[in-house]
Amino acid sequence: MSTSVDTTAPPSADDNTGRLDGASKLRIFSVLAVIVLFTEVAPMQYVMVSAALRQIAPTFPTHGANINWAIIIFGVVGAATSPVIGKLSDIVGKKRMFLVCGVLFMIGCAICAITSNWMLFLLGRGLQATAIATAVISYGLIRDLMPRKLVPIGLGIASTGLGVSALAGPLIGGFIVDHYSWRSIFWFLFAFTVVMIPLVIAIVPESKLRTPQRLDLVGAVLLGAGLVFTLIYLDNGQDWGWSKPSTLAWLIGGLVLLVLFPIVEMRVKNPIMDMKLLFTPRVSVLLFIALLASLMIGYQSYATGYMTQSPPAAEVVDQVKTATWDQVKAGALQQAQAGAEAQAKAALPPGVELPPGAVKVPPEAVYSQLPPNMVDVKLDPGYTYGNGFSLLKYATHLAVAQSIIAMLFGFLGGLWIRRRGGRQPLVFALVIFVGAAIAYATTSHGWGMQALISAIFGIAFGLYYAATPNLMVEAVPAEQQGISAGMLGVMQSMGAGIGLAVATAFLNANPVKAEVTVLTPKGPNTVLQDIPMLFSDKGYEISYYFIAAAAVIALIGAVIMKAGRTPATGGTAY
Repeated sequence: MSTSVDTTAPPSADDNTGRLDGASKLRIFSVLAVIVLFTEVAPMQYVMVSAALRQIAPTFPTHGANINWAIIIFGVVGAATSPVIGKLSDIVGKKRMFLVCGVLFMIGCAICAITSNWMLFLLGRGLQATAIATAVISYGLIRDLMPRKLVPIGLGIASTGLGVSALAGPLIGGFIVDHYSWRSIFWFLFAFTVVMIPLVIAIVPESKLRTPQRLDLVGAVLLGAGLVFTLIYLDNGQDWGWSKPSTLAWLIGGLVLLVLFPIVEMRVKNPIMDMKLLFTPRVSVLLFIALLASLMIGYQSYATGYMTQSPPAAEVVDQVKTATWDQVKAGALQQAQAGAEAQAKAALPPGVELPPGAVKVPPEAVYSQLPPNMVDVKLDPGYTYGNGFSLLKYATHLAVAQSIIAMLFGFLGGLWIRRRGGRQPLVFALVIFVGAAIAYATTSHGWGMQALISAIFGIAFGLYYAATPNLMVEAVPAEQQGISAGMLGVMQSMGAGIGLAVATAFLNANPVKAEVTVLTPKGPNTVLQDIPMLFSDKGYEISYYFIAAAAVIALIGAVIMKAGRTPATGGTAY
């Protein structure tokens, strides 16, 4: 027997929010479209920047694998600022904070576009990270402004977008990088935001709902600093030594601050979030699931982009062999030149100097005497991925299909949630998360198989991002919407950051090395050379197994959770 939704829910305390109940469909969907388009700048930049890391890295050559902090810091700062911005949106107004995030994002884009200083680049990325909070605010705006029956669908659309990030992210980003410079990505994002801000001002009304209290800065600092310290440990533990006291200090400090956060919040007059609500199972279980599920989301786009844009193994072998052969020829020529000059000097009468450049050894004569197979190169360990894709080719072959499928299933997920609740699509999404992670680890690492898995993963991506905000809207009262969505953003940003940081440690522990053998008169001389920015299959496979294990735990949580088993109400449940 099918279950229907009562779209004429009784009035609740938060109905006087400026809801567009009597507005035309054009007005309603115009507001929704502008809200969604404005929030798409965060996923759009993530796709562009994560896929362009190989192009960005040469600008900061001394930072090696730490180039991943161009992505990690976005999650770290996003996690630290989302609850604060979410709480401010409850206090001072959601549209107002929406616009503040847009301005900060623009400033960050400008800094990243013009600097070649690593710390300034990270500062710009940190300012851009406030765009993560636009999604947090959008959930509250949609809850406050949309007619009740459209809230689940609106949240589903908001979570996966209207196709701008799905298409502009990979396609425009790829075109810009291939034809201009990675810096053009940030100028494009700057221009996009310049266009969107006036549209938000003109079309989106402000929510009338306010929470009359002061911002708890102590709680915000405890939460933000705890997240930052913990992620620093995860990212640098491999290089610093996981068990060294100086390294463990970051982890211990971060965990202490995170433990202090709820303790302090339960004692202050105006906590950043009601701790009783935070630890209610319908909220805490959802946050736990979001943390673990986001490991897969954060790592998948990075890994597929990085692997397919890496050069094929045969090309790397040829490059190393060519470079080594050039060194051998240069050494042989230098040795022959020195020998010829010594012979010429010995033949001169005493006291006569050999004029500079008087003796010239023909390079071809030296090179022809070298054995043809004097240099041999093998990769140890080797790797089977690597297609040498440009960013644009990566977009057309993998990213666009996944993004469009995710967009479609975000909308369909909203319809499903309106009829059945958010738990079913969440469970279905997490089953695909587990299967996709295992498939990435165990199947061929060529682009064809990765494209197939990524397309299937797009289904889960859309359903997951439709389910989680709807479940949060159903779980909390309207006056706690901003901060609750902020905490959801914290868990998702933290999970993405942890996934990438832990995977980076696994990758750094499994580098690709070149075994270079040069035949000399004294016998073969073999040395191992590090190949920068390349990692063995094992590094990626271990990372995906780790991600799969996290997704399994998240799946168990979704199966046993009590919330989301009834049709979504649009926010009247509590």
